[in-house]
Amino acid sequence: MAWLVRIALLAGGGIAAWFVAPDAPNYSVVQGMMTVLIIAVAVLAAALIRRR
Repeated sequence: MAWLVRIALLAGGGIAAWFVAPDAPNYSVVQGMMTVLIIAVAVLAAALIRRR
């Protein structure tokens, strides 16, 4: 479970770096928001795949 969260945070950090400089004070907030968005998209995709 921890490695899934780590991968999601890594991906969220990469996406957040496109929009906010990594040394900005609110970078961790944007990274967290992007990570939550990635997890939500993954859950939605899993739900839609199982629906078939």
